[in-house]
Amino acid sequence: MARAGMERWRDRLALVTGASGGIGAAVARALVQQGLKVVGCARTVGNIEELAAECKSAGYPGILIPYKCDLSSEEDILSMFSAVRSQHNGVDICINNAGLARPDTLLSGSTSGWKDMFNVNVLALSICTREAYQSMKERNVDDGHIININSMCGHRVPHQSVVHFYSATKYAVTALTEGLRQELLEAQTHIRATCISPGLVETRFAFKLHDKDPEKAAATYEHIKCLKPEDVAEAVIYVLSSPPHVQIGDIQMRPTEQVT
Repeated sequence: MARAGMERWRDRLALVTGASGGIGAAVARALVQQGLKVVGCARTVGNIEELAAECKSAGYPGILIPYKCDLSSEEDILSMFSAVRSQHNGVDICINNAGLARPDTLLSGSTSGWKDMFNVNVLALSICTREAYQSMKERNVDDGHIININSMCGHRVPHQSVVHFYSATKYAVTALTEGLRQELLEAQTHIRATCISPGLVETRFAFKLHDKDPEKAAATYEHIKCLKPEDVAEAVIYVLSSPPHVQIGDIQMRPTEQVT
């Protein structure tokens, strides 16, 4: 069902990072349903290929194009943007969804865990943003949109030591999104920047954070009715369908039963 305000995006290209599951997969599906051409990237693309086939057999008006990319490698990211440029002209919407958490505390965490989080949550997001903007600029696209999937952890620090460094990377996303909005304005463009900050969403996220304790991971999602990935995808569609003169800076959303 075509949504009001989404008509102008039909047949245009959106890049969704971390599209192999969870929020990324839900966002990719929602955009294909609205008639967009979507490049969905992840380190492994098997799930994205399955989703692409599902979208095709469902008769959605758009198309999902899987792309294998390791976002911790700048070389991989630049290669992906180069391929998108040569095969599909360029990016009109960039959705920086990929993110990860490692259970590395501030007092005893591993430097490698911190680097993993920083490389994907902050650097990859910034590289994709820069390249998406350059792609828009070289084609005179003045109505593009860059959406960062942030977190409520980018607005308050939970009393949970295993997510303190992760929270710092998400505070960075909050600052980067506002800084981007200011720079886009200074560049005299109408390209918009938004971040979406969900609370607890039922995905595989906790299972990766607590990879050595699957019971603890499962318990994360059992005590309250969590957000679904589709709820976040709905927020993305809302942001994209808003009129060009409306700049939505941040959407903070959490389960009704979530305490903080």
